Amino acid sequence: MRLSRYFLPVLKETPAEAQIASHRLMLRAGMVRQQSAGIYSWLPLGLKVLRNVERIVHEEQQRAGHIPLLMPTLQSADLWKESGRYDAYGEELLRLTDRHGRDMLYSPTAEELFTDVFRSYVKSYKDLPLTLYQIQWKFRDEIRPRFGVMRGREFLMKDGYTFDLTKEDALHAYNRHLVTYLRTYERMGLQAIPMRADSGPIGGDDTHEFLVLADTGESEVFYDSEITDLSFGDREIDYDSVEQCQAVLEEFTSRYARTDETHDAALFEQVPEARRRVARGIEVGQIFYFGTKYSEAMGATVQGPDGKPVPVHMGSHGIGVSRLVGALIEANHDDRGIIWPEGVTPFHVGIVNLKQGDAEADAACDSLYASFAALGLDPLYDDTSERAGGKFATMDLIGLPWRVTVGPRGLKNGVVEVTSRRTGESEEMTPEMAVEKIAGIYAGR
Repeated sequence: MRLSRYFLPVLKETPAEAQIASHRLMLRAGMVRQQSAGIYSWLPLGLKVLRNVERIVHEEQQRAGHIPLLMPTLQSADLWKESGRYDAYGEELLRLTDRHGRDMLYSPTAEELFTDVFRSYVKSYKDLPLTLYQIQWKFRDEIRPRFGVMRGREFLMKDGYTFDLTKEDALHAYNRHLVTYLRTYERMGLQAIPMRADSGPIGGDDTHEFLVLADTGESEVFYDSEITDLSFGDREIDYDSVEQCQAVLEEFTSRYARTDETHDAALFEQVPEARRRVARGIEVGQIFYFGTKYSEAMGATVQGPDGKPVPVHMGSHGIGVSRLVGALIEANHDDRGIIWPEGVTPFHVGIVNLKQGDAEADAACDSLYASFAALGLDPLYDDTSERAGGKFATMDLIGLPWRVTVGPRGLKNGVVEVTSRRTGESEEMTPEMAVEKIAGIYAGR
């Protein structure tokens, strides 16, 4: 993409309503525009990041054998009345009536819909286990939406649902999801800590939240500092192996880590004092096992091995896809702007032409652009007539991990400048070496 043809409405001034870094920078970088309280339009740059986050979530879910589908955003209230949640959910549930007087709602989550699909088609224990998921827009009527996409009313969410014959099978599905989430967040360049949490209106006794440490987090968290030394890394795992998934769960949840809702001061005191940490965290996902709560209420049974109907054991597993964009910025920014990790960046590299209109500089930039594109990379070429300082400021603001700067002076020596946004370090090299360096960084991603 050439910047002269792109829609990138960056702002020089910080909007008054932006209270935290991610909200401020998303508005300034032209990623989103607020349309009403807690509801945003996703502009081209923001949409590219959102789709990259969504892609990684899809890839890791399907790596584990989970099956995607898509449910409607509007649901009949009948299913929620059947489960008992229509009145119990509270005022965050947006209730409405269609032209025929039927009670409807805008989906805040989809346990009822998935249970209804399951009970309509799955009749035998031989069809289990089964994990279905979607990435779909949700709506929760927050009384005080704030912090941009971090706590909006409309949000994009991955919600997955597991159906198993026994509690043991369902807990394996729970552990499997924990593994997929660890992989997902690390691929995005985030460390998300699984913490014992409260189930809230979803229900169930077994649940962990995944939280990214940040000063602007809405939750107070208490944890053993040893947990921040853990990394899933590039290890391969057999998702069908109960032992391997259980081992990962124990590795990442055996140390103390809890939100304020489940904090146990007595247990926390047992952690060596030097390792006790109290901080703030941003919730970016949660996994639940809630047994037969919905299957019994809604008649989701299968024929068991003995021929008798058995209510299935269920779990619900969510990732806040749009919220992750904000969390990524909270964890990756400085006073100049965003610093995107390579896994989610909207463009792989920025090309800055210091003297637009100079024949040699224009030709070198065009050649770099074509070379990156030929390798499957997505460059953003600033071919505008803006002064150099303005071009650098824009690149720093939108946060591309790498920048290649081209100017007549360097070209006389046969070199361009490659700069890391994260470290600020620059290196001169030939254009060919610059292409090879950037391509190597993204190889295999």
